[in-house]
Amino acid sequence: MGQLTPDLIAMGLTTYVVLLFSLSFHEAAHAWAALRMGDDTALRQGRISLNPTVHIDPMGTVLLPLVMFLTTGSPLFGWAKPTPYDPASFRRDRSMAAGHLVVAGAGPLSNLVLALCCTAGLYVVLRMGLPHSHPAVIVFAVGVQVNVLLALFNMVPLPPLDGSKLAAWGLPRALGDAYVRIVEPYGGLLLMILFVMPYGLGALLMPFVSFLTHLLFQMAR
Repeated sequence: MGQLTPDLIAMGLTTYVVLLFSLSFHEAAHAWAALRMGDDTALRQGRISLNPTVHIDPMGTVLLPLVMFLTTGSPLFGWAKPTPYDPASFRRDRSMAAGHLVVAGAGPLSNLVLALCCTAGLYVVLRMGLPHSHPAVIVFAVGVQVNVLLALFNMVPLPPLDGSKLAAWGLPRALGDAYVRIVEPYGGLLLMILFVMPYGLGALLMPFVSFLTHLLFQMAR
């Protein structure tokens, strides 16, 4: 990375603030969904909150974005502390599978909602005639990018990502059980390998991230 100019530092800080809010919204959505399903575990731990301090994971919320900033100048990605929930407390009028699917799906869905909200905000500020260098334009554009990336990354069907719960409980029961039995023990290792490989997870996701981000930017123009 080159010299840390004031503009680069300002952009990095802006991106990091957007990332913190997006991660907090994601985890709060999990907690709220669990409460709607009848489990108040996350509520009792104060996790239905947009306060980033209750969701911070030292590695995913602090170290990784810092490393990304120092190496690429753009801390676009990270993760927060997983939101706890107790399936045994789910409402009896909902199936166990429905409870898991609602709670797991709430996270990626919340980021898609934020991406759409940022697209709408970008549409408005561009119609106001603000230049692309204006802080409001930058914040909404970064919001689109960050939330598209978070939504798609969390849909990857490997533990501990939300996609693993969606796969385990969305598949027919026999296939779901087989998935858990085969993938669960090695999911974390597979995810780590794919994450660090030059042509791993990033290469798999980026075409989809780029397509969806470009589509939303086109909608905003």
